[in-house]
Amino acid sequence: MSALETRPARAGTAVVTAEDVARGRRRRSQRRRAVVAVMAVLVVVLLATSLVVGQTTYPPGEVLRVLLGEEVPGASFTVGTLRLPRAVLAVLTGVAFGLGGVTFQTMLRNPLASPDVIGITSAASAAATFGIVTLSLGASQVSTFAIAGGLSVALLIYALSAGRSSATTRLVLVGIGVAAMLDSVTTYLLSEAAVWDQQAASRWLTGSLNGATWEQVRPLLVALALLGPLLLLLSRDLAATQLGDDTASALGVRVGRTRLLLLVAAVGLVAFATAAAGPIAFVAFLSGPIAARVVGPGGSPLVPAALVGALLVLVADLAGQHALGTRLPVGVVTGVLGAPYLVYLVVRTHRTGGSL
Repeated sequence: MSALETRPARAGTAVVTAEDVARGRRRRSQRRRAVVAVMAVLVVVLLATSLVVGQTTYPPGEVLRVLLGEEVPGASFTVGTLRLPRAVLAVLTGVAFGLGGVTFQTMLRNPLASPDVIGITSAASAAATFGIVTLSLGASQVSTFAIAGGLSVALLIYALSAGRSSATTRLVLVGIGVAAMLDSVTTYLLSEAAVWDQQAASRWLTGSLNGATWEQVRPLLVALALLGPLLLLLSRDLAATQLGDDTASALGVRVGRTRLLLLVAAVGLVAFATAAAGPIAFVAFLSGPIAARVVGPGGSPLVPAALVGALLVLVADLAGQHALGTRLPVGVVTGVLGAPYLVYLVVRTHRTGGSL
């Protein structure tokens, strides 16, 4: 019999036994699995809705026939060539931003330490815009420029903020400053570009799935296939970093190596997603906190945040296309959703005396 079970109860207090603790853990685990399953089903439903609904609505049976490779007049082009790459890209970008954002927020123990707040997506966007406007690069080369720019700036921000007290606060502040500078660089590049280059690069400022093709999908799919499993393998070490460097080291985590791998994987996903669809605002920022509130404590936040990211992009894209009376890029819709939450978070941390 455990000490919890044999400890005498004080008057007016309840005895918490080991069985009660185990029962609570089972309930949380069951709730977590159920919520994750529901979110996965919602992703599939919204993906299917994106294929069915549009200027022309096709019956689900015809959409299924197209997906199975049959030739359906009208539907084969509209669904197979136009809608399917767009819907798949929406899911993949949401998953990539969700994984990248929650990795940074968890590793740095700060909800503001999101790639789109601390300048990483701004770096990828500036690099991609430079590649398009100045060098006239193709899609695959632009992706390479975006990931190189994002990773370089991430390492710079990390180096400027590491090794001192309040390092996470310093990282957020340095990142915000770097993001402002890089946004200015992007604006300058666009102001000096030819009209056709401005049109090609404008989606890097807003985030858009318009004109999505399989050429945009493939590099991001490869990045997710390589870097997603790496993050999942490091999920326990990621959780340990929340306890502080000394505690994580005592638990056997090689903190420096783990942080470097997490940084490279998260920045890679965010940069590839930005290269594919532009910096879709606040998806990386919102996915982790929403997942934490929906799923509850315990367990790795990676899979729930990835599913929330996919849901955010799918819902925002559907709303931007069909629900607002005019067609809006997906980044505009997510920006409208995310900006109030950012203000709320800053106000709340200020009132409670917490650090950024």
